[in-house]
Amino acid sequence: MTVNKFNLPDVGEGLTEAEIVSWKVKPGDTVAINDVLCEIETAKSLVELPSPFAGTVTELLVPEGITIEVGTAIISVTDAVSGDPTPADVPAPATPVQPLYGKLPASDAGTTDSALAGGPLVGSGPKADAVKRRARKTAPAVAAGSAPVPEVAPVVARVPAAKPVETPAVDDRPTLGDTITGLVNRVLAKPPVRKIARDLGIDLADVVATGSRGEVTREDLVSYQAQRDAELDKADGFWGKANKPQDQRIERVPVKGVRKATAKAMVESAFAAPHVSIFVDVDASRTMEFVKRLKASRDFEGIKVSPLLILAKAVIWAAARNPSVNATWVDNADGTDSAEIHVKHYMNLGIAAATPRGLMVPNIKDAQDLSLKELALALNNLATTARAGKTQPAEMQGGTLTITNIGALGIDTGTPIINPGEVAIVAFGTIKQKPWVLDGEVIPRWITTLGGSFDHRVVDGDLSARFMADVAAILEEPALLLD
Repeated sequence: MTVNKFNLPDVGEGLTEAEIVSWKVKPGDTVAINDVLCEIETAKSLVELPSPFAGTVTELLVPEGITIEVGTAIISVTDAVSGDPTPADVPAPATPVQPLYGKLPASDAGTTDSALAGGPLVGSGPKADAVKRRARKTAPAVAAGSAPVPEVAPVVARVPAAKPVETPAVDDRPTLGDTITGLVNRVLAKPPVRKIARDLGIDLADVVATGSRGEVTREDLVSYQAQRDAELDKADGFWGKANKPQDQRIERVPVKGVRKATAKAMVESAFAAPHVSIFVDVDASRTMEFVKRLKASRDFEGIKVSPLLILAKAVIWAAARNPSVNATWVDNADGTDSAEIHVKHYMNLGIAAATPRGLMVPNIKDAQDLSLKELALALNNLATTARAGKTQPAEMQGGTLTITNIGALGIDTGTPIINPGEVAIVAFGTIKQKPWVLDGEVIPRWITTLGGSFDHRVVDGDLSARFMADVAAILEEPALLLD
């Protein structure tokens, strides 16, 4: 019998410590090589640690919740048969640099599960009309036996020329502005959904709509009600009792793991890279139509499709036309003020993901080589893995440009901080119907706002403007991707 002690390995590149989050085995359990022993949280993500030995667990050497250094013994396993242990070979994945744009060898097929359970995720796609802006006009009641009033008029009603009749004391006739305001503020929903909303006391304008036409669905109401109930449950017990001293009503939350690493990286990025931000409003109506067609396509059956997919393609396309946004600023190691700009001829597209363990930015390797369907699957898998806290360290490394989808949370735009090691980041705001001038006529259109932050050492004002204009051009006309 041989007792083998398993030391905490470096599961990423240069990691120095990790926290034992949970043990998956206990003393007396029999384990085989590659059976999961425990979950650890590193500065990068939550990782399952496989066993390099086969045998019986004799002792857990580190309790849950303790942070330890790499190389510390965490578990002992007794071999069933005497002899040298046979640790499993788990080579770290490499990220080779490619010659705008190189090809990688075919990788192992990953999961294609596209079920995206859970709450809003930065990267899950912007939702229409998620934020209430103005009070809506109440729809007139329908008299019995009369024709039902349509949910939303298909086009802007034109106000007929006034006839020579006596002007009333108070002119309450609808104006063009009233018509547009009514159309913009009218939330799409079927009658049964409206009834459920009334019964629950839910204002449809407050609900994030996920229907194919931007309408609120029954599932949206269920999700909204569950979230509201959870918030109320927390709110009821949040405030401490007033008879306790204030210093006893402070919750102290340790900063560790992913959150600690993210905080350090964001501070370094904000003060090391001179940020410049620009914004552009975009008519994304044709993107919304394109997404609707993709959802109805057999090729995309069972795949989550959102406007984020089109933005991702737009960013890849625009980066090839403006290569310096897909680069890194590198200071020379000799301590002098000389430096280099490394322009990447491949795109590892980062998607900022808000998870219960903090903000993560996994990236899709060689995204430029993926078809629209392959990119949709990659986005689905990235979101599912991030929500489950299973993002691996290798998936967090080597990013070249990042998208943060704040529109998924109902936010119009923002000034994001550049991910360390990159020089550009694009913030995708919510898509909402707004009045828009098209061919001299004011009509409701699906409008979004893009915000971009750039490292001004690499990307000057002209380049950042051209890049953002190219991204906006694809959202306005996705057919350009076929050129």
